[in-house]
Amino acid sequence: MKILNCPLNGPRNISEFIYGGEVKAMPDPNICSDQEWADYVFFHDNTIKVVKEWWCHSPSGYWFIAERHTASDEVMRTYDPQETFNERVEFGQAGI
Repeated sequence: MKILNCPLNGPRNISEFIYGGEVKAMPDPNICSDQEWADYVFFHDNTIKVVKEWWCHSPSGYWFIAERHTASDEVMRTYDPQETFNERVEFGQAGI
């Protein structure tokens, strides 16, 4: 059984979590090109390194960041996103 340490709920079975993708700068969907958006959504480095990833604890709905080594699958640490992001960005429809 694989265990992931949730910063809010403590060690939990991996089946309680949903992978949310890599933590990376998101282009503004209202002004970026289709190619820029496709690159953001579909293309990843896929290299051996430590990556920052979004994870969600499904029962509580809590989102957090995990640093994971892609070769060993070892999770180095998990932490609250407020350590990295200090403000929330809202995206609306263009022209609204």
